Amino acid sequence: MEELSASDCSAGIKGFFLVSHMFKKLLVANRGEIACRILETAQRLGIATVAVYSEVDGNARHVALADEAVCIGPAPSAESYLDIDRIVAACVELEVDAVHPGYGFLSENARFVLALSEARITFVGPTVHAIEVMGDKIASRKLALSAGLPVVPGHDEALADVDDALNQASVIGYPVMLKASAGGGGKGMRIAMDEASCREGFERARSEAQSSFGDNRIFVEKFIAEPRHIEIQVLADQHGHCIHLNERECSIQRRHQKVIEEAPSPFLDHASRQAMGEQALALVRAVDYCSAGTVEFIVEPSGDFYFLEMNTRLQVEHPVTEYITGLDLVEWMLRIAAGESLTLSQKDIGISGWSMEARLYAEDPSRGFLPSTGRLSRYQPPSAGRHVRVDSGVDEGDEIGIYYDPLMAKLITYGDSRNEAIARMRTALDQFRIDGVVTNRLALAALFEHERFFTGSLSTGFIDQTFPDGFGALVPSNEVRRRMVGLAAVLHHRLERRAGVNDIVSPSRWEYSVRLDDSREQVEVLETRQGYEVLLGGELMVIKTGWWPPQPVVAFEIDGAEFFAQFDCHEMGYRMQHGSILLSLRVLPMHVDALLDKMPTKISSELTNYVRSPMPGLLVSIAVRVGDSVNAGDEVAIIEAMKMENSLRVERDAVVAALHASPGETLDVDQPIIEFEPDGE
Repeated sequence: MEELSASDCSAGIKGFFLVSHMFKKLLVANRGEIACRILETAQRLGIATVAVYSEVDGNARHVALADEAVCIGPAPSAESYLDIDRIVAACVELEVDAVHPGYGFLSENARFVLALSEARITFVGPTVHAIEVMGDKIASRKLALSAGLPVVPGHDEALADVDDALNQASVIGYPVMLKASAGGGGKGMRIAMDEASCREGFERARSEAQSSFGDNRIFVEKFIAEPRHIEIQVLADQHGHCIHLNERECSIQRRHQKVIEEAPSPFLDHASRQAMGEQALALVRAVDYCSAGTVEFIVEPSGDFYFLEMNTRLQVEHPVTEYITGLDLVEWMLRIAAGESLTLSQKDIGISGWSMEARLYAEDPSRGFLPSTGRLSRYQPPSAGRHVRVDSGVDEGDEIGIYYDPLMAKLITYGDSRNEAIARMRTALDQFRIDGVVTNRLALAALFEHERFFTGSLSTGFIDQTFPDGFGALVPSNEVRRRMVGLAAVLHHRLERRAGVNDIVSPSRWEYSVRLDDSREQVEVLETRQGYEVLLGGELMVIKTGWWPPQPVVAFEIDGAEFFAQFDCHEMGYRMQHGSILLSLRVLPMHVDALLDKMPTKISSELTNYVRSPMPGLLVSIAVRVGDSVNAGDEVAIIEAMKMENSLRVERDAVVAALHASPGETLDVDQPIIEFEPDGE
């Protein structure tokens, strides 16, 4: 096998030239970053490519990357990316000989595989049997048990109704997890701590499962407290050969969906890694699996592990495995689908270095990670290279709408050690500039900064435990605050110098007052040949930077250490981001600062008499009418976005005065839904 060039390996992947019987034309039945990812490998291998797109995706990045593209319907996924007939028809029309489904959409849809087979088109993935068995969580539990895998205690049949759910939960013992049998991606899952939450969770999980998967079957199992989520990547060919590619740690999650992944896991030792790998391969053999797949486990602090599910597709987090093994998983999926045998044995698979992945979502962490929409007025990823990889599905100017998953990009870093990979991730997050939508970038930075993350003390409850109050009011450390105040004074000084303001009078030192929240700092700035000497709080620091507007990212040094920050003129001052901290500051000459104290302050009024839409989405239902009395905590409406249902509850006792929206209506963020009488009267 011949390795590719260094430029190809710079993304953390080794590739191999394929034999002549490889596919001639590949259709990618997906969109976003994963479609782009698959297209890039296919084109590197000399395979002609076809993209599919909905009516709102005509200018999408994956469409521009493909050799050909075909529209398959309107924006709703049910009428486009989930429409089997339209996609198969496109394959036939364009004489496609293989389809890669990516993840999500039709990637684990047996009917899609059968339809392609009937059209004599190869599905780049496993067999119908494997998809059907592993896609049904009830059936997969039973097969795992027969293959000798440990499973979480639970009920192995679909729940008949809410009473059945309550009965089985009482037998298992609270807390329990209600799960959609056909579920995935965190959809159709609810934790129930008692009978009341079990009753509500069953109905919500069933409704969400029906909406997302067209299958409302729900089962129940014991909820394991403080588990880690660790998965084993597998490869299996059509000739009975199978190997595992070690593990990924995926414990950092929100709403049961992964946010940060890494490989290897900081928890596993060689013996436990080997044990989990052998269990994963036992399941692979039991289901006669072929292609790339992932066997997922939950792991207790004791080290005991239980089978969770098998994903019969490429995983979102596959790049971290590619980094530590040097293998291109998309390429191997194509090779296997073309009938080639695995040329790798288990002894060929090692672990080289450490890799981290962070998912960049258009979502608002301060609002419970609810989706955000808007146009990307700026989209500037960090430069990719040997240690940094960006798998992106959007470009500057793209519209982030309500129809699809809010994942925009995956940021992947690599290092010789875990600490090195983390450090590179923190720097890359500071360099990743996105404007136009609210993102989770600052929340990701906060996670990577947390001491508990550094120590590798992870669990699926990590976010709730370490940030119980959410990400709305992160407080900078004294060092970060000092760093940002000093940099703000220097950047302001550079702006003044560029405008010629400081040329009128040129003292040896410039004195500024930096206002931050309710405090102010006196800063002295001296311009030198080496940079700037900044006196703050009686301490001197030397700052160097070559920044000039309109650069959105500032590269700077403080006392010889390199940092990055994001900087904007904002209202009457500046907005700066560094690490997980976003601050609004004003930098003023001392005499102007004194005059500002004499200015009146506008007091903002708070609108508390409304229930507003916390995100763009579909109003599914309203549970109240005009004149109804509600109590604090009552559910009054349900909003759906990205197939996830979100319950809206009132925070105080009140009386409904008016309804401003109706079920079935598409709402904008902060749009009024329900109005209450003042003071609950």
